[in-house]
Parts: sequence; C-alpha cells; structure tokens
Amino acid sequence: MKAIKFLATAACAAALAISCNTAENVKVDVELPTTAEVDSVSYLIGVNFGSFLKGNNFAEDLSEINMAELKKGMVDFLKAEGTPYDPDFGDQFKVNPNDMQRILNGFITKKQTYNAALNLAKEKAFLAKNALKENVDTTASGLQYTIIAEGAAEKIAPQDTVWVNYKGTLIDGTVFDENDSTQFIANRVIKGWTEGLGLLGEGGKATLYIPAKLGYGERGNRSIAPNSTLIFDVEVLKVGKYAPKN
Repeated sequence: MKAIKFLATAACAAALAISCNTAENVKVDVELPTTAEVDSVSYLIGVNFGSFLKGNNFAEDLSEINMAELKKGMVDFLKAEGTPYDPDFGDQFKVNPNDMQRILNGFITKKQTYNAALNLAKEKAFLAKNALKENVDTTASGLQYTIIAEGAAEKIAPQDTVWVNYKGTLIDGTVFDENDSTQFIANRVIKGWTEGLGLLGEGGKATLYIPAKLGYGERGNRSIAPNSTLIFDVEVLKVGKYAPKN
C-alpha cells in the first residue's frame, strides 16, 4: 500500500510540474503559482519522499541514493503516457513500478542482513577489548558488567519489582533510551537486564554491557538495529520483594 501511495504522490508531483511549466501563446487573467509557492510545494514533495525512505527503512541519508537514477525515474514518469492505473503504464519504464514492493522488500532484507552481520562483527571486537579492562567482569552467558555500588546485601530476584534510573547507549555512544524512576518486574525485560539486576541490591549501581543475544537479537526493534550491543548505566532506587500467594 505504501508503494501505491507513493506512486500516486509521484503522479500528483508530475501533474504539478506539467501544469506549472506548460507554455501556451495565449493570455488569461489567472496567475500561475508564485515562485515561493512552487518552492514550498517542491519542499513538501521532498518531505514526502524523505518520509517514504525513512518509513520503509530504505536509506538513512541521501548518500545511499543514486541521485542520477532518482532524477531519471522522475523524468521518465513526467514523459510517460497515460496514468499509473492503466494496465500497460509500467511497461514504459526501466523498472516496472508495479514491481516496486517486491524490489524494495528484497533490497531492505539484503541491507538488514548485511547490517546485522556487521553489527555482530563490531560486537565481537568491542566485547573482546572491553573484557580486558580492569573493572569489567564477564558472566558465563557473555554479559559484561562493572559494579559501581553493590547496594543492599539481598540481591534482586527475577520476580522482584524494581524502580530504577537508567540510560541506554550503543557502542558508538548514541543514546537510544533514558528514564528515571521506571518500574518493572526484573524478569519481564531483556535477558541481559534480568541477569545484571541479579548482581545488585537496593541502592546498587552498575554499567551493563549486553551482547545482542541477551538483548534484542537478530530482530532488533524500532530504535535498536539487529544484533546491536547495548550499554546500560543502571541505578536501583528501590526493590519490592516478590511475595508468593498462599
């Protein structure tokens, strides 16, 4: 549906360009849009295109786009005969627009697979170097951590409720999440969090270096790329001990 919507927008842009650039040897008492109005509409078409790229995870910036081919596609569309709803409309193009969704999906899948493999390689190098630091320990699962303050002697159990301050960053320093006084049950978060909290008591502070397999894995999420290594600065404000129901 997004591809169809984008194609319809392209048709509108083409119609606008044609209507604003048609020269006739006749005069009318109606004015064409001003240069400022053309600039505004042109900008909004660019915003729409940017939304399409970002919404489909097609590109992070324009350096990933072949601008010459982009321009050629726009020119070919302007020169095309008929409308996108005509059966043979797509046959006029270098690549049939009707194949857009299939081609985009294949491109995005290939790109995501590459990025996931690259992130895993970066993780391996980062964790190997990080493990050599004096204040960093590693568990059997691969979780790395630095204890700043252990907190209370009684450690957090998986079913306990915790209140924490935290900041999450990627290995390149990008902050992807930050919250104060957040409440949750210790075993209802990613595995790296559950294990890391088990090292602390109330009042404890630590930095957790969480491998992708203990985080969001190969799938990632909206703000986390596949196979991303996560770093969390965690402060445990309060612990509500789990009380089994009799």
